[in-house]
Amino acid sequence: MAENEDGTEKTEEPSAKKLQDARDKGQIPRSKELTTLLMTLSAAGYFYLFGEEMMQSFSTVITQGLSLDRDIAFDEKKLLDRIIAILIESLWMLVPFFSLMVFIAIVSPMLLGGWNFSAKALAPSISKLNPVSGLKRMVSLNALLELVKAFAKFLLVISVATYFLYMVFSEVLGLGIEPKNFALAHAAEIIVEAFIFVSLSLLVVAAIDVPFQVWNHTRQLKMTKQEVKEEFKQQEGNPEVKGRIRQLQREMSQRRMMEKVPEADVIITNPTHFAVALSYKPEMMPEPVVLAVGADFMAAQIRTLAQENDIPVIEAPLLARALYFNAEVDQPIPYDLFKAVASVLAYVFSLKQSGKTQAVDFENLPVPDHLRTD
Repeated sequence: MAENEDGTEKTEEPSAKKLQDARDKGQIPRSKELTTLLMTLSAAGYFYLFGEEMMQSFSTVITQGLSLDRDIAFDEKKLLDRIIAILIESLWMLVPFFSLMVFIAIVSPMLLGGWNFSAKALAPSISKLNPVSGLKRMVSLNALLELVKAFAKFLLVISVATYFLYMVFSEVLGLGIEPKNFALAHAAEIIVEAFIFVSLSLLVVAAIDVPFQVWNHTRQLKMTKQEVKEEFKQQEGNPEVKGRIRQLQREMSQRRMMEKVPEADVIITNPTHFAVALSYKPEMMPEPVVLAVGADFMAAQIRTLAQENDIPVIEAPLLARALYFNAEVDQPIPYDLFKAVASVLAYVFSLKQSGKTQAVDFENLPVPDHLRTD
């Protein structure tokens, strides 16, 4: 079980953020054995498919290159030019093989962990130059595992190679009695087959190493329960801080809402528990708009502002509760409450214009049953 320096057990799987942070630092699962396997198999496959053609081309180049005229054989400059030409032509014939090896070396790491470039991993670090840290890495558990793995791989390859030589031993002995050209071709065929056979043995090593590297990478990044909590706080924010921010936001919203109360045309109350401020300007808006809503202390503040600004206060309990629980600030009133609100506004506007009003039963305004809260 992985532990911190303080002995705390790391029991939790690494989070997505932990994995991404490790990736940014260049810490991703990598298997050298997988890359070695793919490169050796690619090389073996290339030689198996094109080895005979390459040998014939090399033979032709060397034969033609070293078929020297007398004037070239005794002229050091011309002889050197001929040797350089042979080398250049031979290297050109190896370009496809080297290109394949470079391509495999670049692509194979992407199969485990994907392609990753980390500037942090390339940045110079004094800790990397510390001999004590280097010594700790040399005698660490990972170093021991790498040593055991290398020794096991050595034994496996030697065993496979020995078995292959045992299987073809009679063919190797027979090379001595075969014609020269045939023996050379046969020997090259045996060497390529041995290369392929030994390369395939690395499948066992890669099949063990790849899952191990993935498991070990995850194990090293495991987190304690406390680390998970701290990361959650960093991502989501401290609950106390978030609560304080929400409180400040509510207070700011309430202040903005209370600043609009003096613009209201009527305040509808419960009469004490709820208060709703409405505005309706026929020439400016098609329907009444809710400016402010409040309960208890906020309702008292709305009524106080209404008195200070000579805004009519109507006690209509059913309508006040329906508006408080169903209307939204700065939005038109619910459609189903239009008739009840229209009765209140008609009363208020009639009172302002002529001082005469018709009797209105504010206790029993037409509030639909699905909006009632009594």
